[in-house]
Amino acid sequence: MSDSTNETQEFPELGFYMLPGDAQDSSDAVAEVQAAEAMGLGRAFLGERPARKEAGAMCGAAAAVTDSIGITLGVTNINTRHPTMTAGLALTVQSLAGGRFTMGFGRGVAVAQEIMGLKPVTTAQLEDFALMMRRLFRGEIISDYDGPTGRVPILLLDQALDEHLPMALGAMGPKTLALGGRCFDDVILHPFYSDETVVRSVEAAKAAAVGAGRDPGEVTVWSCFVVVSDDVPYELRLRKTVGRLATYLQYYGDVLVRVNRWDPAVLSQFRADSVVSRFLAPIDGTSTVSELEHIGTLLPDEWMAPMATGTPAECAAAVKRQIDLGCDAVLMHGATPAELAAVVEAYRQIVA
Repeated sequence: MSDSTNETQEFPELGFYMLPGDAQDSSDAVAEVQAAEAMGLGRAFLGERPARKEAGAMCGAAAAVTDSIGITLGVTNINTRHPTMTAGLALTVQSLAGGRFTMGFGRGVAVAQEIMGLKPVTTAQLEDFALMMRRLFRGEIISDYDGPTGRVPILLLDQALDEHLPMALGAMGPKTLALGGRCFDDVILHPFYSDETVVRSVEAAKAAAVGAGRDPGEVTVWSCFVVVSDDVPYELRLRKTVGRLATYLQYYGDVLVRVNRWDPAVLSQFRADSVVSRFLAPIDGTSTVSELEHIGTLLPDEWMAPMATGTPAECAAAVKRQIDLGCDAVLMHGATPAELAAVVEAYRQIVA
């Protein structure tokens, strides 16, 4: 199994997101990543956002204040930086982290790409970009490049380089899962996957690795799994569960419903609801408690089931079940290390 974390971490199979959601103070990430390292978690992930969560700054800071936990950019986009600058970000953080860094990419959210004046990213572009990063980290000069990623006269990082850059891919659909198995070290699944979807996704990524002549054990499939225990205050629990799923359904619900093989009629009813339809901004960050409670009545139990809730022990058992379903590791989504402390302690008891 591929993993850039130091073997001294007690739980290399567990990760968390730094600054989950919208960040109010970027410096909070320093205490979070240090607490996660002390707890024994194997990976700290960053989901990049322009407001206070710029990838290079945040991953560099996390690398500088830790010694053993892996740092993963999970994820950024291939079309928001020049390829040389993206490779430079990866090389710089990898140097700061002493080899603990994994560079992660994804397609991006269509609405956000449109707002930035960018075109949708294709599977061919993602694959081409990954191969380009591999070549740059081998010290190659890429001249007169003209391919899916665009047209560039010359690409060069450092001719003295001969390194392997660990790369992750955020994947939902079958084409992206197959690409992850062919070309990437880590595949990060999406939150709110049913058990059946988790199993199917793991199998797709591993089968693609085998088809590409790779050892499937070289590809680490991460379940991105919402973990919100009863220790979290009620309003915050609502935002991290109902609000989070509702926000996904706002912006790319069609994809999530299709992947999970859920009923699209339920999504249409959800979007047509008089409360939901008023929201232009993300529901999880701008709704009231009463609005969230109402929205919760629109979401079937089946759609709310794929997450860890309840007591810390129940959450820990749910996390362990993701590994039992076939995932190599679990990215505990939407919770800070402080909110995860009791869950991790309960997990320690389960796996002891």
